[in-house]
Amino acid sequence: MATQNIPTLTTKRLVLRGPEPQDYPDFKATFSSYRSRFMGGPLNAYEAWMLYAAEIGHWHIRGYGMWMIHDRATDKTLGMAGGWFPAKWPEREIAWIIWPDVAGHGYALEATHRVRRYLYEEQGWETAVSYIDPKNLDSIRLAERLGAKKDPEAATIDGNDAVYRHPTPAQLRGTQLAHGIEMEIANYADPLFKPKGFAID
Repeated sequence: MATQNIPTLTTKRLVLRGPEPQDYPDFKATFSSYRSRFMGGPLNAYEAWMLYAAEIGHWHIRGYGMWMIHDRATDKTLGMAGGWFPAKWPEREIAWIIWPDVAGHGYALEATHRVRRYLYEEQGWETAVSYIDPKNLDSIRLAERLGAKKDPEAATIDGNDAVYRHPTPAQLRGTQLAHGIEMEIANYADPLFKPKGFAID
């Protein structure tokens, strides 16, 4: 699947597109930084390049992958979110990362909520997990805000990660949980909203 054939997803504030060469500097900066410590980083220049190449290649191999999150108003890249299922992964994963300078604005919640809907409705997923380092409290809180719950029975990647299982499409459809996520996203989109005590992205 060529990157130009990757579907574009939109939300009120965001545009999600396939990763392009011009997006690489922001990706490299984040994965070379302390921000990536829970995702195998920090990486050196070669490792970051190889991982970015894998992000693009994943789309060709699996037919789905990680979208680059763009600000709808400015087109600035904000992070990535999408489906991830490399070799030896026990299950298909929903993953995300937000660049450190734009964290705390609900972008990960908004993007991942949209991505999950696409994977459920267009790719036919009936379940999904997120593999999270137990020390990554921000991602754990975000997974919980998305309705995911720790699944102690699920296989882990290496025995050191926690597995959070997302609600199924049926468990989300028309529920209070789904409405609550939409309301929180709407709050973040309100320019007058000043979050206090909310988990950051």
